[in-house]
Amino acid sequence: MDNFTFFNNTRIHFGEGQISKVTSEIPKDKKVLVLYGGGSIKKNGVYDQVKAVLADYNWSEFSGIEPNPKYETLLKAVAIIKAENFDYLLAVGGGSVVDGTKFIAAACRFEGPEPWDILEAQAVVNSALTLGCILTLPATGSESNGNAVITREHNKLAFNSPLVCPAFAILDPTTTLSLSPRQSANGVVGAFVHVMEQYLTYPVNAKVQDRFAEALLLNLIEEGPKVLKTPDDLAVRSNIMWSATQALNGLIGAGVPQDWTSHGIGHELTGHYGIDHARSLSIILPAVMKICRIEKEEKLLQYGERVFAITEGAIDQRIDQAIAQTINFFTIMNVPTTLNHAGLERASIEVLLNSLKKHGMVALGESRNNDLSRSRKILEAAL
Repeated sequence: MDNFTFFNNTRIHFGEGQISKVTSEIPKDKKVLVLYGGGSIKKNGVYDQVKAVLADYNWSEFSGIEPNPKYETLLKAVAIIKAENFDYLLAVGGGSVVDGTKFIAAACRFEGPEPWDILEAQAVVNSALTLGCILTLPATGSESNGNAVITREHNKLAFNSPLVCPAFAILDPTTTLSLSPRQSANGVVGAFVHVMEQYLTYPVNAKVQDRFAEALLLNLIEEGPKVLKTPDDLAVRSNIMWSATQALNGLIGAGVPQDWTSHGIGHELTGHYGIDHARSLSIILPAVMKICRIEKEEKLLQYGERVFAITEGAIDQRIDQAIAQTINFFTIMNVPTTLNHAGLERASIEVLLNSLKKHGMVALGESRNNDLSRSRKILEAAL
């Protein structure tokens, strides 16, 4: 495997009732801004728990952070924080709320002409407010990494900084019991593809990372359908929540090549057509597997054997089966696997390719050989 340095500074409090740990994490002298989304936390009881645990704090709230958080909305929070001198942020919600809070934390301290430069120009983040999070929708792993994706008009861009990695994360699986079937499916599929982006490349003899990744894939394949059939099963919810966190906390990606083609193209699908993030990934990943099957051959065969027990047949047959099994899993999870399933036609391909070019996404993949012509083939295979 390649050389690497691994460090994750997020302290995880996992399990029922762990929201109470907020008081041991946030100093009492901090002025706290609680950030959340559309108000679902007020319906499922999480807001009341947060309110109770912050009873002795000086705190206020900012709501309305959207799925695929919008730059304009986040700047409103930045203005409030600066005007009222908040010095600690608490994100309560799913990956979008956590992502948005990360950007807010960086933007509040950004000294450049416009905070958008953090995303568009990849300006270095030299300082950020401290943040913690209470996760209510496991999917992105944002609760224990420094990644964030923000949307401005049709531009969906990402940034990364260790300074916005949450200081702590509360993972109480009871907070996920009220999720809709669509949200639950999206979480499982999103976590699955996050693992695949770090796993399905080429071998570098990273046995720990590979075996860990395969375990997460097996967990998600096993627990995903269960959460749709028995949504009140807390054991299922717990395993999904922990799997989603482990999928993108840096461990399985340490010392191995990573792809992220599905995310690069998927972000354009979300930016232009509003397709849920996980659903953009379920559309693009099978097409990536088909078009990039030659360079991914060894890992595709390993994936087929270890995850789906595919051991017989010629190489091409086994790869075809591995891809078919992946599509079948997505189908069971009720997510689309083609552009047509999402209501898009061939004309969308040009829109997406132009946007990839605009955003400099012209050398995707673990070997950076997925240029625009290759991305065209991927999108055509996704029809």
